[in-house]
Amino acid sequence: MYTKPFLKWAGGKYRILDKILRELPPGKRFVEPFAGSCAVYLNADFPRALICDLGSDLINLYRHIQQEGEAFIQYCASFFTPENNTRSAYTALRDRLNASTETRERGALLLYVNRHAFNGLIRYNSKGGFNAPFGTYKKPYFPLEELRAFYRKTQSTATVFTAVDFRSIFDHLEPGDVVYCDPPYVPLSQTSSFTAYAGNTFDAQDQHDLAALAGEARQKGIHLVLSNHDTEITRKLYSSAVLKRFTVQRFISCDGGNREAAPELLAVYG
Repeated sequence: MYTKPFLKWAGGKYRILDKILRELPPGKRFVEPFAGSCAVYLNADFPRALICDLGSDLINLYRHIQQEGEAFIQYCASFFTPENNTRSAYTALRDRLNASTETRERGALLLYVNRHAFNGLIRYNSKGGFNAPFGTYKKPYFPLEELRAFYRKTQSTATVFTAVDFRSIFDHLEPGDVVYCDPPYVPLSQTSSFTAYAGNTFDAQDQHDLAALAGEARQKGIHLVLSNHDTEITRKLYSSAVLKRFTVQRFISCDGGNREAAPELLAVYG
């Protein structure tokens, strides 16, 4: 039984953890340059971890759970009230998130909007403003036990959370690191692109840079596993890796009824 993340996350890896974890050998430190919901971190067994993401709100949310535990969890819970489950209240709290300069408040509000927004979207505009619309859920779920499990993980594993570009992480890899990368995916088609990355665009050059850095890391003796869509582009990008190909059932558009099998691959550099 795997530990579930407390955030909703587009493209989350909870349902394919068995495929990912079997590709991660023992090591001194687990490194994730694209944290996302931390599904892999929560279930990987390493004494140390370096968890990174360009999204500062996300990283600050994780840091406050790590530092405060139950006190911060209860602060987050205070936003999950019937009064706050309306379109007007959501809009006001979303505006409050965008205006706030306090990392504690922004972290708690990120959890609130994640659970109240349409499809659990974590979406920012080009100016860094959170802009996902209201989701109209009867009673949004507050993930109390999942938050507590996340806190326990941060106490049992010596974890550093940092908000930096993925390139910076590769500059600080050490022998004995085991790396898992879950970047924004190469689109399956021109109309299915999902490349928003913390308000920026993860473009073709970023995809090429990541693949090049993965190959360089292997030359240094670092084991790395990378997820993406299984496309002609990714098979070419990761041609020097061992490719594991399979399909994943998931929503691949904003249409909640459009659940299809999407081609997925794991590129294993080791």
